[in-house]
This record gives sequence, C-alpha cells and structure tokens, in this order.
Amino acid sequence: MAERPKELPDLHQRLDQAVLDPLLTNAQLLEMCDGGRQEGVRGICTTLPQLSLMRDRLGRSDSGPRLIAAIGFPFGALPAELKLAEAEWAAAHGAQELDVAPDFHALANNEANRFSEEIAALCDLGLPVRVVLDMARLTEEQLGLAVEASIDAGASGLQTGNGFGPPCHSAQIEQMKALCRNRCSIKAAGGIHSLELVMEILEAGADLIGTTSAPQLVQALRRPAG
Repeated sequence: MAERPKELPDLHQRLDQAVLDPLLTNAQLLEMCDGGRQEGVRGICTTLPQLSLMRDRLGRSDSGPRLIAAIGFPFGALPAELKLAEAEWAAAHGAQELDVAPDFHALANNEANRFSEEIAALCDLGLPVRVVLDMARLTEEQLGLAVEASIDAGASGLQTGNGFGPPCHSAQIEQMKALCRNRCSIKAAGGIHSLELVMEILEAGADLIGTTSAPQLVQALRRPAG
C-alpha cells in the first residue's frame, strides 16, 4: 500500500469541491455544501440550476468557500451569446468565479480568434475566469493554441478536464505548466479521489484540485496513519 502523504497542511485551501451531478436532491446538495464549508475548502463549483440554493446556503459573506459557476458545462457546445447570458445570470445570482467550457468547435477548426473572443467577453464581466480544457482529447497543437488564446483573452486559470474523461495524472500537469509558463493558475480535475494522487498532482505543479471528494480528502489527511 502506498504511504499516506504527511505534509499537506494547506490542502483545504487548494481544493474546489465539484457539486455538478444533476440528480442530486436539494437535501444532498445542502449536505455537500455544508461538508465543504465545514472542511474549509477553497471553493464550491456548481451548475446554474443549483447556484441560487448554494448561494443562499453559503450566505453573502466572503469568509466561506468561493462559489464557482460552471458555464457551458460540460462540452461548451453553446453559441457565444448564450454562454455570455449564462455567465451574466451566474454573476447576478452570486457566483464569484466562472469555470468555462470553451468553444471546442472553434479550436478544432483552428479559429483562434473566435475561441479567444468568446473567452474575452466573459472576462469582461469582471469575475475570475478559468477555462476548462479537455487534455485527454486535444492534440498537442490544439492544446497549445487553447492555452495561448485563453491567456491572451484574460483567463486567470486553466483546468485540465471536465471530469468526463480518464483520471487526471501528473504528466498532464507538467505539460500544462510548461505551456502556461506561470502566466495563469492550473487546476487539475478528473478522477482525483486519493491523497496519493493529490500529492503527485500538486508536486507536478498544479495550483488547485477540483474533485467531488474534497471534504473526504481533508478528513483523510487528519486521520492517524495506520
């Protein structure tokens, strides 16, 4: 059995709890929200139908987890004006950050300007924007184009995946870090449920971890090894 990581004192501040399952009941949503807040996670990311409930539960104070709205989730397959309307609605209903699935169709067709313009319009709303890429499927050329276009548009961060592909791994973080060159933050997401994988990904250079298991990871870190 792999040895449990011993030194992750600020782990809770690196975790964004994903609350994205559309089949969760309101009671389950509130339970997950309470669990994330109790364990001091950095943020809670949710979809628009769930956003107002989570905002009410968290209150309007800046002392708790940041509320993150998933825009164009999960595949970004919306016209730019509809994605902007989603983001405007999210901002009006208490979102503090936006995790945005970009225009992959533009990326596939090498239309960097269209890809970047959509992101720039969202950045103009004034909230931090994180662009959710799909590293498991993008070619090296597409990934490089997406990173440059996202940063040029004003994105404050990039995310490795939307959680629908294979688990994130350290090589993806190393590749993303080389492309970003410290110009924006890196959030790892997808199948991250163990402290061992968290440690590997953070050591590779990730700034944040997106996972449905955020409270459980903090709790596991506190448990005595044995």
